[in-house]
Amino acid sequence: MYVHRGTISEAARQSVRPEFVDECVARFRSRRGMDPGEEEIGSWRRSWPVLLDALVRAGLGDLDVLLELSLPGTGERVDMAVVGQDTDAELTVVVVELKQWTWAVPAPGEPGMLEVGQRTLPHPARQVGGYAHYLRDWAVGGTGIQARGVALLHNAGAELLGHLRAVLPPDSPSAEFPLLGRDDIADGVPADELADRLHCRGLTPAPKDAIDRFLAGEHRPSQRALQRLADNIEGRNRFPLVGEQDRARRAILDAVKEAGGKGPGGLVVVTGGPGTGKTAIAARLMGELCRMERRNPRLLTTSGALTKQLQRLLQDESRGLVATFKQQPPSGLDKSSVVLLDEAHRAETYPEQRTSGFPASLRNLLERVGVLVLFLDERQIVRPTEGITLDELESHARESGAVMRRVDLETQFRCNGSQAYHQWVDLLFSADRTPQPWNSGGYDLALGPDPQALAAWVDDHAAQGRSARITAGFCWPWNAEAVPPLEPEVAIRWHGPDEDEHSWARPWNLRAERPVPGFPDVPPRPFWATDEGGHDQVGCIYTAQGLEYAFGAVILGADLVRRDGRWQAHPEVSHDARQLRELSPRRYLRYALNTYRVLATRATHGTRLYSTDPETQDYLASLLPGS
Repeated sequence: MYVHRGTISEAARQSVRPEFVDECVARFRSRRGMDPGEEEIGSWRRSWPVLLDALVRAGLGDLDVLLELSLPGTGERVDMAVVGQDTDAELTVVVVELKQWTWAVPAPGEPGMLEVGQRTLPHPARQVGGYAHYLRDWAVGGTGIQARGVALLHNAGAELLGHLRAVLPPDSPSAEFPLLGRDDIADGVPADELADRLHCRGLTPAPKDAIDRFLAGEHRPSQRALQRLADNIEGRNRFPLVGEQDRARRAILDAVKEAGGKGPGGLVVVTGGPGTGKTAIAARLMGELCRMERRNPRLLTTSGALTKQLQRLLQDESRGLVATFKQQPPSGLDKSSVVLLDEAHRAETYPEQRTSGFPASLRNLLERVGVLVLFLDERQIVRPTEGITLDELESHARESGAVMRRVDLETQFRCNGSQAYHQWVDLLFSADRTPQPWNSGGYDLALGPDPQALAAWVDDHAAQGRSARITAGFCWPWNAEAVPPLEPEVAIRWHGPDEDEHSWARPWNLRAERPVPGFPDVPPRPFWATDEGGHDQVGCIYTAQGLEYAFGAVILGADLVRRDGRWQAHPEVSHDARQLRELSPRRYLRYALNTYRVLATRATHGTRLYSTDPETQDYLASLLPGS
């Protein structure tokens, strides 16, 4: 997504028109469902013409430019991206970070960060380097894209530029990305030299269809994230984080250093909704902690599926380091240990096992280690025997004397980076709020007319090599054996426009933890979300949570229906654990809403919703376009 696409020459002519920025604001609003800030709009007016003029003077007018380009699958935006092809005809994207700074100093105690006015911000070279590395590694599945980067501080003089260049170590990865000031793009600079400074020398116009493929390409960040974790465990430090993810990583490392193995365990709580990068940050931290002395780290997850994914990628290197956390802390922990607990909202915290209102399992873990880092999203708690809240953690820290630090993540990296979609889903699956009809172009969301259409939509994506899955509420029996052939237990009947009765059925995902010989297209339970063949089965909350895929169809069962303008829960129709079925409708409602919110936020590119309840389906139809 972008607010303008065209040649550099055309954009340069347009940028001097007073109404050009207003038109870009309107596109931003239509695609994101919100307005950019006034400060950002002012920055567009002041910075775009400066850089576009320099690009034209460098003889690059025929190349394409994208203004305010959203990085694939993220909520981060690049100020400007110049797109061409290199001498080998490979698509090349030059990301440009624009700054109006005239003053900046290193932030005390935060290497790589700068104080600019009242804000602490990444060094520009580091920021643009994160964008370039991200594109190299993850755009279009990490193939076929060359990425370069440059930061332009067009108001900065030689003194500031020299200072900023000096604080970058020569061997720093960020040294690859030059810093330019006003003198570097002055009128007298020869065209070839100017093109070289802007990292665009040798680029020629790229075919339009190649740019189209880059913009529409599938993005699979979590699979890349898991692969990078393996590299980090082996000490290669190749897991770049973007924006606030990197700031969160540094805040956690600061807390680790402060704890120092003395007194009550240090507690760091990282909060963020689906797709904000919690697992990515945990992976990067684990790699770094493994290289630090006397940290004795562990990476724990409460999701067996996520643990198996990590262990498969890490193979022998994961032994003793990556595990599923249930009730007991792993062996070998001491006050030098740093434990990262991903998906902490699914930790088993049985109410009857709580002492002084705090879960015994987490208390025992916290007392054993130097620092416990919890990655938490309270709205992903889906059982009464699971989860912990921020209030409970803060209360425990006060009572125990533990030092607690909190890091909040807001930018999400799933659902094509659409903040509007995440906000819409939060409102949809809320007990007391209602969203407006969906009208944003930033994410592919629609209503599925019936299960057959959902399945056809998923099958079509799978046939084209895209990851696509169907999930459903736990409203059908799950009695199949742990080996194929699987029984089609998710069975739905409905009446179509012709008034005839139709039926559709598919099996739940395989129960087995490992592949079953002779059935290569039936992935085991932990790998249903990622492995070939998973689109032929239906997943539930326990196989989908913590993972992602490109396209997702969500079937709402009869346990959550819309009546009289509100959601109503029917735990008696659930086939989940007894602990859920025996809850009152009032208590069950929270877990049902959380469950469907999680299922609706697994897909990176597109989602289809369908309810088996006709009245609820009509309600969804009032909010969504048809598929």
